[in-house]
Amino acid sequence: MASMNDSQASLTEIPAASRRLAKRAMDLGVNRMELLLVELEEERERIVQAIIYALVASVFGLLCGITFTLCVVLLFLDSSPLIAAAVLTVVYAIVAVLIGTRLATMRRDWHAFGATLDQLRKDSACLAHLIP
Repeated sequence: MASMNDSQASLTEIPAASRRLAKRAMDLGVNRMELLLVELEEERERIVQAIIYALVASVFGLLCGITFTLCVVLLFLDSSPLIAAAVLTVVYAIVAVLIGTRLATMRRDWHAFGATLDQLRKDSACLAHLIP
């Protein structure tokens, strides 16, 4: 008789346990969504900042390149304009390679939404331990 009462008691606890589980899952989902939104805002700010820095660097790089070109042309104008063109070509090629390498490194090391992904992995591992 005690086993029948136990089974009836456990059957009545199932809806309450289901509600608690659903509430926890909902709270977890809301928490992760809030984290994702915060990281999305941080990424947007970082991208805007990167664009502004790139524009400023481009403008000053262009001004520097024009000034450098003018200096090299004036330096070699009397002796050999071909040497001036060759020197400028080599310098500009070196700068282009360095900037391209830096950009590739930046793209490779950019990890968007890292905290959200880490939390989702932890949640998945936790659920894997809870659910056999």
